Amino acid sequence: MSVLIFLDQADGQIRKSSIEAACYGAKVADQLEVGAEAIVLGSVTDDLTLLGKYGIKKVHTVKNPSLDQLDAQVFTKLIAETAIASGATVIVFSNNLTGKAVAPGLSVRLIAGLVSGAIALPDTTNGFVVKKNVFSGKAFANVAINTPVKIISLNPNSYPITTGDGIAEVAEFASAVDAAKVQVTAINKVAGEVPLTEAEIVVSGGRGLKGPENWALVTDLAKLLGAATACSRPVADINWRPHHEHVGQTGIAIAPNLYFAIGISGAIQHLAGVNRSKTIVVINKDPEAPFFKAADYGIVGDAFEVMPKIIEAVKKMKRVD
Repeated sequence: MSVLIFLDQADGQIRKSSIEAACYGAKVADQLEVGAEAIVLGSVTDDLTLLGKYGIKKVHTVKNPSLDQLDAQVFTKLIAETAIASGATVIVFSNNLTGKAVAPGLSVRLIAGLVSGAIALPDTTNGFVVKKNVFSGKAFANVAINTPVKIISLNPNSYPITTGDGIAEVAEFASAVDAAKVQVTAINKVAGEVPLTEAEIVVSGGRGLKGPENWALVTDLAKLLGAATACSRPVADINWRPHHEHVGQTGIAIAPNLYFAIGISGAIQHLAGVNRSKTIVVINKDPEAPFFKAADYGIVGDAFEVMPKIIEAVKKMKRVD
């Protein structure tokens, strides 16, 4: 028996969210007293033996270059075959775009119970119970999985990355790769930016910045902090910023360690996408802005007066360091 972790990759490198899933899956394996194994699909340049430091004992690879692009049906088949061959009783995904596309189909294929959006290790003292967010992060649910095979998708940035001294065995998994039913005709990548879903720090702006010409208040701080930039939905809708920066219930849900909200009132739809942030800092001149109720730190003031002082303070701190 084993715990099998699916490791998502992009441009040949394992994603940070999948490393978190690897650490989580390895700990679940320790709980169940079985081995932790992983599966990687497509062309990877990372040294997969180093995954052993995250607790992985064996890595199964399928190196067909057609797997560099997601096809949920093809991925589901290969992961199911690997899970059966390795005797996996628990399969772990990151709850990212790939995990959301593949895990439900795998659940049907293996007749396996699925909990998506897990935020903690399962409680195995009396069965197998997984804690997850519900109602856009406003509450928690403890869900019992009673099927022989169990599937968990872990919310990004909800489990710490820890390292040890292990070395993983790497073995190619022999399986026929079906022809993709989805053809990718073009890929438009945003270069030189920290992906929002991977970012430790996010600096976000809203309509309080009054126009795109003032966005340097966001980007300057982001560059100093090595952060990703984001915006509220109204800002994207009026084309001040591109839609891939929109965070919220109808945009990208994020969970950074630090989230700066500048000139954002904090409507419930926006909060639903950012309330898993570990620390929230709100800057708004309206003392009644709803965001202050969710903030860990709040500054009541005009962003055009406050932000230059924060930027200068960060510059001074970096010069001292």
